[in-house]
Amino acid sequence: MSAVVLVVGVLTGLTTVLFGFGGGFVAVPVIVWADAAAGPAAAAVAVATSAVVMVVNAAVATAATPRPVLRHLRGTTPLLVLLGAGGVAGALAAGAAPAGLIPWGFVLYLAATLVDVLARPGFLRPDTAAAGRRGGFAVSAGLGVPIGAVASFLGVGGSVMTVPLLRRSGLPMRTAAALANPLTACVSAPACAVFLSARHTTGAGAPATAVGSVDLGAAALLLLGAVPVVLLLRRRPPRITDRLHARGYVALLCLVLAAMLVRTP
Repeated sequence: MSAVVLVVGVLTGLTTVLFGFGGGFVAVPVIVWADAAAGPAAAAVAVATSAVVMVVNAAVATAATPRPVLRHLRGTTPLLVLLGAGGVAGALAAGAAPAGLIPWGFVLYLAATLVDVLARPGFLRPDTAAAGRRGGFAVSAGLGVPIGAVASFLGVGGSVMTVPLLRRSGLPMRTAAALANPLTACVSAPACAVFLSARHTTGAGAPATAVGSVDLGAAALLLLGAVPVVLLLRRRPPRITDRLHARGYVALLCLVLAAMLVRTP
């Protein structure tokens, strides 16, 4: 099982760079499976552990992002603060959520996202002229709290909301994914503090390496596989077309949705 989690860590590193996910979408289904012995608490453990993985992956990816790309974030301090506030709210709500709500919320959220990116124009074929017409950052400060809350509650980091918004503003997938990493870090960092201090998953079914709601053993394996990949791909980004990049995003959402449907009772 450890080898599988390590391999999945490599995949989380790949998705962090290519899609800005920070690893949450890949990590949550795997941790739900790996920590199935925790019973109803498995979903909460998965979300909490995912937050740790995402904050480290997103921080490493952000540090390795070219400065000209990060300049898009100028003037977004209110958004970053509100993302963090939403992250705290979502983490607290995840701790009090009844069993079954988080995994099914994750499934419904993925399904809604798939419908959105496929049915609405601007994602698979972005309006490249929109970037010049639009003033300010594509994600408004008013969306900070709801994005942060939903992201930390479900363990998805927020990139599944921010990447489509950035994409529809006319940005290429590579830039949208890179900008999603610092936004994910702002959500995940305060959420981590909440999850690490929580006590609701300790007990008979809790992982032996649990601290609060977090399975540190699983998080360490995932990061061991992910961080080298993030550093490598930031230095030598893969050469793929923008259209293929966007289709890969959709394909990954489909794959994770199928995995969750198989695993969710």
